[in-house]
Amino acid sequence: MKNLIKDLKRKDHQRHLGGLDIFRYIGPGLLVTVGFIDPGNWASNFAAGSEFGYDLLWVVTLSTVMLIILQHNVAHLGIVTGLCLSEAATQYAPKWIARPILGTAVLASVSTSLAEILGGAIALQMLFDIPIIAGAVLTTAFALVMLFTNSYKKIERSIIAFVSVIGLSFIYELFLVQIDWEAAAVGWVKPSFPQGSMLIVMSVLGAVVMPHNLFLHSEVIQSHEYNKKDNASIRKVLKYELFDTLFSMIVGWAINSAMILLAAATFFRNNIQVEELQQAKSLLEPLLGNSAAIIFALALLMAGVSSTITSGMAAGSIFAGMFGESYHIKDSHSQVGILLSLGMALVLIFFIGDPFKGLLVSQMILSIQLPFTVFLQVSLTSSKRVMGTYANSRWNSFVLYTIAAVVTLLNILLLTSMF
Repeated sequence: MKNLIKDLKRKDHQRHLGGLDIFRYIGPGLLVTVGFIDPGNWASNFAAGSEFGYDLLWVVTLSTVMLIILQHNVAHLGIVTGLCLSEAATQYAPKWIARPILGTAVLASVSTSLAEILGGAIALQMLFDIPIIAGAVLTTAFALVMLFTNSYKKIERSIIAFVSVIGLSFIYELFLVQIDWEAAAVGWVKPSFPQGSMLIVMSVLGAVVMPHNLFLHSEVIQSHEYNKKDNASIRKVLKYELFDTLFSMIVGWAINSAMILLAAATFFRNNIQVEELQQAKSLLEPLLGNSAAIIFALALLMAGVSSTITSGMAAGSIFAGMFGESYHIKDSHSQVGILLSLGMALVLIFFIGDPFKGLLVSQMILSIQLPFTVFLQVSLTSSKRVMGTYANSRWNSFVLYTIAAVVTLLNILLLTSMF
């Protein structure tokens, strides 16, 4: 009888540990989440909420669903093969396909870094009246220090802290305004296209799925030593990874939604259209008080700094992968990738007269490269030569290629609308 009781206690203890064990797998998804709560998304979300109220909340829902599917798929690649997207392309795709796509992905990472650094610089200008150029230098320097002096785990914890600050900031600000939750609930699930909204709809959708995030997720998944050789271990890790992706993307959905809710409850209600981030902060002061405006700027600073760090990591992963290597801060190719992305972005900022237009141009460049990365990813994860028995099923391939086609169409429409 005593042995039976001990056995039951041991099994209960194991179940308890299994439940807690899931938190060990949370982290990679949150690094990716930073990419779609970056300054470019802030601009799109505040434009959506200030001009159309709650009507475009469904765009955040749809884009998050698409993002969950694509990010889980690319993490699937990393878990099963032990390779990041860049390494897998170098190893399995023909050179005439892999080299141009990876080369343009490096250039796209420069564009991504430009937007992230600008976001941090704009926030420093809001908080301390620091000129944009000086703020860009400070943001870049801080990101480089974080990347070159901290281990991956420390960076992961820092990013989680940054995301927490951003989330708590918007929760605080939502308590200061009166939200029409009934209208918000309808807006989240009912698609609508108010007159003149197509450009913003495409901007929000196009800014969520970003090429550097696909490379980054397939890379950082390796830091947890997810690659397993036996089927039981792979299936277990895939389950935990899916939880991490779902949890992290829902956090991103909530933060992006909060931006639209805040803009709808303040600017839309007062018939004020927001066209740049500095304007949003200055307009919040008379509506919500000085503390809300400061918290808004602080959250933007956290978003700019954290997304600059993850952008640098993604660039290092892409560049190292072109040489068949995984990302590691001590690896020379990873270092070159980081310095190329952040360094070139900083130099370009010196020649940008209008920071807000700089954000728009950076998103336009990303829209050109994104379809190539998505189709490359889906072709690799659908290949039995690459994935073995874990290759996408016909149904999964159909869904993924459909999403890739939709993303491509949206980005083409966004691109053409800018001319």
